[in-house]
Amino acid sequence: MKHSILGGAAALLFTVLPGAALAEDLVFTLTNDSSYAIKSFFTSPADIEDWEEDVFADKYLPAGNYVDVTIGDGREQCVYDMKFILEDDSEFLENGINLCELGGYTLSDAQ
Repeated sequence: MKHSILGGAAALLFTVLPGAALAEDLVFTLTNDSSYAIKSFFTSPADIEDWEEDVFADKYLPAGNYVDVTIGDGREQCVYDMKFILEDDSEFLENGINLCELGGYTLSDAQ
């Protein structure tokens, strides 16, 4: 399986600032098994109605690749809602995913 990390600045994109890592940080693997690149990825704790900032900022996750994502929001939270915007501008929402239990999430065309 290919492993792409969204370009050279990805190490900064998916990690918190040095010294700021907390026990509450949630790390999971996001796999893109869809036919389209993911151009925007938003998360939000399931009990919050607003989306956090775009995790990818100005980067993207090509089809067939994966990346480790760190949610360093300081919350002791495992259940998140996720919103994906694909390169064709279609949106996909997934609600109530327990990322601690799963350890990862795979976006595929079958969804």
